[in-house]
Amino acid sequence: MTTTTKTQPVRVAALYKFARLDGYEALRAPLAAFCCGRGIKGTLLLAHEGINGTVAGSEEAIAALMDHLQAIEGLAGLEVKYSGAAEMPFHRMKVRLKREIVTMGVENIDPATSAGTYVAPADWNLLISDADTVVIDTRNAYEVSLGTFMGAVDPKTTSFREFPAWVEQHRGDLEGRKVAMFCTGGIRCEKATAYVKSLGLTNVFHLKGGILKYLEDVPAEDSLWQGECFVFDERVSVSQGLAEGEAELCRACRHPLTVEGRLSPKFTAGVSCPHCFETRSDADRERYAERHRQVELAQARGGKRHIGS
Repeated sequence: MTTTTKTQPVRVAALYKFARLDGYEALRAPLAAFCCGRGIKGTLLLAHEGINGTVAGSEEAIAALMDHLQAIEGLAGLEVKYSGAAEMPFHRMKVRLKREIVTMGVENIDPATSAGTYVAPADWNLLISDADTVVIDTRNAYEVSLGTFMGAVDPKTTSFREFPAWVEQHRGDLEGRKVAMFCTGGIRCEKATAYVKSLGLTNVFHLKGGILKYLEDVPAEDSLWQGECFVFDERVSVSQGLAEGEAELCRACRHPLTVEGRLSPKFTAGVSCPHCFETRSDADRERYAERHRQVELAQARGGKRHIGS
């Protein structure tokens, strides 16, 4: 589905591929030059296990980048989810070299050969509605706070590194049952299923294309998704049909906030929210307030989003 329109002139592509990339270090500079030369911004992560990232630009520029990436040995069949944005959601272009394209911290996990069974968005409702299925949200707690699937288990992790320990603690609840996992774009749950299978569990499934593909493909009247989906750019969240959501970031602690959260007496734009009010000092809030004033002044003068906003 093409989401670039007159009101959403920026094309956003969330992409990944688990693949053996020998000599991935040599890809960094050419990729950065390719993107910067076409006005593309965002982040691409390169590692021996593959590529991961989200980038944005004109429809033509993003199409050219996808063709370029697909031509790289090992990256054919790249998993890509497209959406639109009213304005550029990133400040700069970064291509980074990493040990893992999504950090779990467990050695010898190879999603390219041992991931769970893909489940298409059209078939996902049937799987997760089965009473014998344990549905697990593999994202972090701050992401889950904006929305999740009906009946999903929230491991309440603060980073993906904590997920293996959570699985070990709850292994007894998973054995002998179907285990269905999901995440934003598919990459975390693909690695999570490979890890769970390495423990000897066999009935392991994950949502192909992640929440983003589900929100794009499944009609609102059939959807089992509740809330909005957090995304790692200045849109903050998307909703059904990948429309930009209503969530905003607390600029003090970077926690996403719903409309209800912004109605809290502990919320002050740019200064505090219910998630950080008790952990910040008055001096911190004074500093944040001054920063927020500077952001507003910069926006009033130039009409553009300030990099610290």
